[in-house]
Amino acid sequence: MIEWLSWSGEVFSRAARDGKPVLLSITAAWCRACQEMDRTTFHDPEVAALIAARFVAVRVDTDRRPDINERYNLGGWPTTAFLTPSGEIIAGGTYITADRMTGVLNRVAAAFKVRVIDGAVPSAIAAGAQAYSSEPGDAQLIESIFATFDDAHGGFGTEPKFPHAAPLHLALALFRQTGEDRWRRIVESTLDAMAERGLWDAEHGGFFRYATTRDWQRPHDGKLLETNAELLRVCAEAALVFDRPVDRDRCAAVAAFITTTLRADTGGYRGSDGDRVMYMDGNAKAVGALVGAATVLDDSELAREALASFERVILLCYKPGAALAHYSDGVARVRGLLADQIYTAGALLDAHDVSGLEPYAMMAEELARVAVRELWDEAAGGFFDRAGHESDIGLLRTRRKPFVVNAEAAATLARLERTSGDGWSRQYADGALAAAAGQLAGQGPLAAHYVLAARQLSTR
Repeated sequence: MIEWLSWSGEVFSRAARDGKPVLLSITAAWCRACQEMDRTTFHDPEVAALIAARFVAVRVDTDRRPDINERYNLGGWPTTAFLTPSGEIIAGGTYITADRMTGVLNRVAAAFKVRVIDGAVPSAIAAGAQAYSSEPGDAQLIESIFATFDDAHGGFGTEPKFPHAAPLHLALALFRQTGEDRWRRIVESTLDAMAERGLWDAEHGGFFRYATTRDWQRPHDGKLLETNAELLRVCAEAALVFDRPVDRDRCAAVAAFITTTLRADTGGYRGSDGDRVMYMDGNAKAVGALVGAATVLDDSELAREALASFERVILLCYKPGAALAHYSDGVARVRGLLADQIYTAGALLDAHDVSGLEPYAMMAEELARVAVRELWDEAAGGFFDRAGHESDIGLLRTRRKPFVVNAEAAATLARLERTSGDGWSRQYADGALAAAAGQLAGQGPLAAHYVLAARQLSTR
């Protein structure tokens, strides 16, 4: 059996003392390929012996440490990365079979020993792309977002096909603005295809994470809270805009899946159907979507359930005056990730909108101020994805400004300005949007997050 160690400074110090490279395995509870690699490759006696003799083995769960996954994922799950004791990437990939792994381990260990490998990050991580205007009403930017819309099967791109929610929200906004049938068709054809061709689990409920074919067939097994929360919000908005009974029915079905299959016994929602952990950012997205669905469905009990669960998870992860923790397994862990602060602040504003209770708005403002204090780049503007620590290793020492979460931060801070009537947050909203604008090139459908945020800032 492999002695998997958790990511820590001591583990990397041990690797340095022993003169060994680090084998980093990034997995997920919902990932079937990760389970298969454990069952075959890592269970192989020769592989296990080589790892024990020549490597320090580290295991990271992508949901528990999204900051590590963001920096070290090499194309999917499982990620199998080989690192220097200082945390730089030597080599790696995704799934490696047992018959290949012995050769890979021997080559990496030998090359590390003679210092042949220089630790450079694989060039595949960097990519260039055409630049687009950052003006939110610019026709070229709008067209770039919808350029990969699949007329035949709905959704965006070919295969694997992921359910992108942000461009659907943008299409709904454009339909309300223009009444053009094009935008209705994009939303309706995508929702219908996802629900009817395989992404929706007709037997047990819930949307799968993605489909492996262009026509939404052969779905990936994992059903994530985040995916279902984002699609629930789209279904709820579509039901309001188009008044189709089928959108209302889907809204009810997704809400039921979240509040039954993914609900923890003590309240709050698990990260996936294969995970027992409740994550702060995923619960925030779920609660925001559920209170919106409750309005569409005229279901006050659903809203009460969502808010009670939300308060339970906040209680586990909140510490007055400090950034929220990412999750709790009895102890609050991984405090100070941007996504947790921003998505929770947004969900608190949703809760304030439906309940009128001022404490929700007050806490949203507190989290926004914590994000500014801990994560704002005073020199160049925009939010970093995580708080820096003296003990950070390797690529964690590089603080990044995530495109999507900076765009969402801009939108949330604009909402906060309108709710509180206090203009302090406006400069940070503008700065977060500017940070996102600098990364628009190559975002494709994800650029919809930027346009939606810019529209929030234009509404005073």
